[in-house]
Amino acid sequence: MTRAFVFPGQGSQAVGMGRELAEAFAEARHVFQEVDEALSQNLSKLMFEGPEDTLTLTENAQPALMAVSVAVVRVLEGQGKLDLSKAASFVAGHSLGEYSALAAAGTFSLADTARLLKLRGQSMQKAVPVGVGAMAALLGAEYEQAKEIAAEAAGDQVCEAANDNGAGQVVVSGHKEAVERAMKLAADKGIKRAVLLPVSAPFHCALMQPAADAMAEALTGVTMNAPKVPLVANVVASAVTDPEVIRDLLVRQVTGTVRWREGVLYMKEQGVTQLVELGSGKVLSGLAKRIDKELSGTAIGTPADIEAFLASL
Repeated sequence: MTRAFVFPGQGSQAVGMGRELAEAFAEARHVFQEVDEALSQNLSKLMFEGPEDTLTLTENAQPALMAVSVAVVRVLEGQGKLDLSKAASFVAGHSLGEYSALAAAGTFSLADTARLLKLRGQSMQKAVPVGVGAMAALLGAEYEQAKEIAAEAAGDQVCEAANDNGAGQVVVSGHKEAVERAMKLAADKGIKRAVLLPVSAPFHCALMQPAADAMAEALTGVTMNAPKVPLVANVVASAVTDPEVIRDLLVRQVTGTVRWREGVLYMKEQGVTQLVELGSGKVLSGLAKRIDKELSGTAIGTPADIEAFLASL
């Protein structure tokens, strides 16, 4: 079976994330300790115990989700002697999950990944004053249709298709008034449902340019290796291995569309039949079959999941 390892994005965080892994495996404890030290913050305590509103802050949720994902990888490598370069044909991640994928594939060190994601979260939050931007999911919309609705709604403001998640779910992002216009337009055009998302900033649109500039500067000072397996990047929905290209795509990703559906279909065209989601939650594994019914999705986030996966190899 040809598989890809995929890594979740924001929204998959939950209080208690990673705790079972830490209790069961030294490899996971080492990951959480290293992330805490890199950030000079007791992030693992926040992950295990909450409070939820603090964990959900973008600057905490991003490194926390990465930490759990990398902990799962390290446990698979340590307990199951799993070799990532032999176990998967590709890695991919949804938005911040792209950093988790690159940490797993050896492009970034764990400490650098944690610091980059902390900065990414802070920069994205600072880019737009609270209340100025918004994001909404158009449920039942196809990507091209959502792009047209966003363009029509924008006027002299920003409104863009931010995430093409597949299965008729496209997220638009931009100025709050423009996003609200897009929601009304969607209803007028017969889109099943438009839902305002509980996010603190309008991610993946032109309003995030200050955050993209901050990441461009930060990424120039970080050592990057070629990933052990190709990364299917959000911005281009195809495989990349050159560290300089990856650096550029990570900067573009802050303001660009997360082309998740196209990326998954690209992997399927390359022979992938199974998406294995590593980390917190089951969002991406749940989308797999809805994007293409021939794909299977598996989520690995607990000691029991790890045991079952290793037994299946």
